[in-house]
Amino acid sequence: MRRSLTRLLSGLGKTRTAILEGLRSALGNSQALDENALESIEETLIAADVGVETALSLVELLRSNTAKISSGGVDAAVDLIARDIEQVLRQAGTMRNGLERARPHVIMVVGVNGTGKTTTTGKLAALERRAGRSVMLAAADTFRAAAREQLSIWAERSGSQFIAGEEGGDSASVAFDALSAAIARDTDVLIVDTAGRLHTQKNLLEELTKIRRVLGKRMPGAPHEVLLVIDANTGQNALSQARLFHDAVEISGIALTKLDGTARGGIAVAIARELAIPVHLVGLGEGIDDIEVFDPGIFASALIRAN
Repeated sequence: MRRSLTRLLSGLGKTRTAILEGLRSALGNSQALDENALESIEETLIAADVGVETALSLVELLRSNTAKISSGGVDAAVDLIARDIEQVLRQAGTMRNGLERARPHVIMVVGVNGTGKTTTTGKLAALERRAGRSVMLAAADTFRAAAREQLSIWAERSGSQFIAGEEGGDSASVAFDALSAAIARDTDVLIVDTAGRLHTQKNLLEELTKIRRVLGKRMPGAPHEVLLVIDANTGQNALSQARLFHDAVEISGIALTKLDGTARGGIAVAIARELAIPVHLVGLGEGIDDIEVFDPGIFASALIRAN
């Protein structure tokens, strides 16, 4: 747990600094929590992308605890905000390490181009391998040759099996064949990497529903996870992405990437509060080990507390 907190403290440094500086500036030396201070805090929280609903809720929480903050200052405000954020994140749903697992456990990875989807797929494979599970990666992105090549490299690096179809072939057929192979080889985990697409492209979203349907026909209950990969730098556009992908393929969790380079890490809170979709994984760099199973308490602490 200490390693996770240390990594998140580093990754969320820009977001945390922005929030803490905003709180200090709003409260000032007098630590008086007047309406001007509350308005300034609201702006700071919105800028960190915790979402308008969350920002308004947190401001009301601070307003109702004026006496406590007047005596405790920034530390008291930080404690109240951190506790509320942790509660919101926990209410969104089950953490990934508490999920029941079928065999093979089928994970479908979806997302917009450029979010780090294939890289996340590879790092997730490595995470599963470190847990002692056998893994198969399926390149269901048949449109982009580079995606298949990239995924094959991740398979080799993580010690995973790899299956790909013909260029321009049917993505759902690749997923079906991969699941058949995973069953035949008694593989623990199958991760299906799909083609990156804009969340506004209806025909491509329909392809995802086909892949999901085909997996379910081959193995009832599959896919057991549908992970939407979101770039933390996307900001509030991530909410519209999550809504449309969820409508198409019923997202079970979020993999939030590029947290190490953004001051907008609060988007995890916005997604949890407004869509009730849990964050399952966070990406904190480009290395094979730069991925963490999401923990609400650790994340809330790293987002707002200095230590």
